[in-house]
Amino acid sequence: MDLKFIEALKLKNKLFFLFVLITLALVFVGVVGASYINAMKKNMDSLYFGSLVPVTELNEIIHSYRNGISDSIHKATRKEISPLQASQSIEKSLKYIDKTWKSYSQHFKSEDELAYVEYVDLEIQNTNKSFQTILHYLQNGGEASKISLNTVEDKIYKLQGIIRKLINYEIEVAQFERKKFLNKYQDIALNIGLTLIFVIVAVFVISTYVFKSIQQDHTKLHTIAKKLKIANKKLENTSYTDSLTNLYNRRYFNHIYERELKRAKRDKTYITFMMIDIDYFKQYNDTYGHIEGDFALKTVSKVLKDTLRRPSDYIFRLGGEEFGVLLSQTNESDSASLARKLIDAVKSRGLKHEKSKVSEFVTISVGVVSCIADDALEDEVLISRADEMLYKAKEGGRNRYQITTNVTYAKTINM
Repeated sequence: MDLKFIEALKLKNKLFFLFVLITLALVFVGVVGASYINAMKKNMDSLYFGSLVPVTELNEIIHSYRNGISDSIHKATRKEISPLQASQSIEKSLKYIDKTWKSYSQHFKSEDELAYVEYVDLEIQNTNKSFQTILHYLQNGGEASKISLNTVEDKIYKLQGIIRKLINYEIEVAQFERKKFLNKYQDIALNIGLTLIFVIVAVFVISTYVFKSIQQDHTKLHTIAKKLKIANKKLENTSYTDSLTNLYNRRYFNHIYERELKRAKRDKTYITFMMIDIDYFKQYNDTYGHIEGDFALKTVSKVLKDTLRRPSDYIFRLGGEEFGVLLSQTNESDSASLARKLIDAVKSRGLKHEKSKVSEFVTISVGVVSCIADDALEDEVLISRADEMLYKAKEGGRNRYQITTNVTYAKTINM
């Protein structure tokens, strides 16, 4: 009995010593962890304010297009400056835009953001090529009055909308990451304090409570993991949806477009892509304000959703007042009918638009490409053809659609 008592006492002392070590280790870890978390919080704030640098660069690019290029062309057409002065200003602005965009592109980008940055880069290159053409024209003695100001403004307005979306994305990501980290920081700090108090008290009471608390912590962690999984799923869905219209966003379009195109190529079936733009939307915003402009975007989005109800019909807000529709197993005739139906449905909503040149109500223009997919179909040709058709629909008077089935040459049907 004495031997057993001595062995039990030794075991008790060992357990007590072990619990003391664990307690001291926990205190040490808590102190070190708290200091590291505070350091991480400071670094996160630095990263958040550092995100203003790329936002500033993007704003400078927009400013250069608007004040450096557009204003120079306008002044040249009004003969306020000479073509030589205009060409010098345009050349200087293009160089500054190229330099600033390269600087912005060198900042860290996530995989999701990188896809859109590459898209913006392509749009900037295409827009700059157009202005290079104007630059060469002026340098070779061309008359500024013959330059189409509408074309200049359309290109700058479109690119400005694309870059604005990138600016908003930069700001939203920075704000979201900072908010998420601050919430996590508060939870961690609170959990560390409560856990340390609980463990320090528990280890000096009885070992049973320690093991029981471990089991409870395990259950809590399992519950938290389930909640985090649900939250992550909701967050994932949110990242695929445009917050204003609740349509799929550009990021999800890139994913769906690639998937549906591969499926259509494999099955040798029809695939249709529509590019939709609200007519004279800038004038609508200028007349009624951005709140009404947002209402118009929501109204058009609802018309699209109410009209296209098949599970295989995908509707996207690609940016600004531009929408995209991706249809599978829909031939040319049905695609044309749907385009006409969408145009009529939007107009029938009766949203007043005093500054529209085609109707007293809000209208849309639609560019459509419909074809049977095969292995020879290039990935980007549907987008580029639909964009061409949208441009032709606008040239033809708007409130209409333009459709093509030939994905090699832009043979069109006027409707």
